[in-house]
Amino acid sequence: MKCIIIDDEPLAVDLLKDFVSKVESLELVNTFNNAIDAISAINKTEVDLIFLDIEMPHFTGIDFIKAIDKKPLIIFTTAYSNYAVEGFDFGAVDYLVKPIPFNRFLKAVVRAQHLFLPPEVVHNSNATIIAADESNNFMFVRAEYENVKINYADILFVEGLKDYVKIYTNDGKYVLTLMSLIKLENSLSHKGFSRIHRSYIVNLAHIKSIQKNKVLIVDRRLPISESYKTAFFSKINL
Repeated sequence: MKCIIIDDEPLAVDLLKDFVSKVESLELVNTFNNAIDAISAINKTEVDLIFLDIEMPHFTGIDFIKAIDKKPLIIFTTAYSNYAVEGFDFGAVDYLVKPIPFNRFLKAVVRAQHLFLPPEVVHNSNATIIAADESNNFMFVRAEYENVKINYADILFVEGLKDYVKIYTNDGKYVLTLMSLIKLENSLSHKGFSRIHRSYIVNLAHIKSIQKNKVLIVDRRLPISESYKTAFFSKINL
């Protein structure tokens, strides 16, 4: 999805640029620090999604929506929650209140994708784990527009982020997918993985060392919580 950012706060623009760079399906076309400059650009350039601040001097985000001919998907980004009703009246996909956490940004993007993608793709995306056969050494997970194959042996650890999980792999990258950590834990429990914390599942084969209440994997030290400590130590015979 091609997107632009319109916000008069440089720090807000930088944060959104960073967030967009982390989502593979988003392509940042341009950024604007005022809505007036963005009008001609939006009417000439193909844009699928706009991250739009509402409260801007001289020309607000609402003024901008009224002025443009083409109406792409809109996600409002603002410090003022009192504009929410008005924003949704203009067909906004979502309404993000600053400071915006990444997981909330991601949820808004997923909503936009569900409106942007064909119905059959949206329907299929309900199954996040596409395949996780016990006899195989891999699984497929839904990530952005595709089903990604992940070898169990390549997974370093998994981090839970509310409705999402980040699956870190040994190539220094990660796959972000919409699912619960509990659901993934059920798929990994017989594949040499162990839950060590409410937010982490680790691949036992990639543990370098255990230091007090932390596990070292590559250069990451992950916490071991008391509620998972006994089961984890039993699994590794400590």
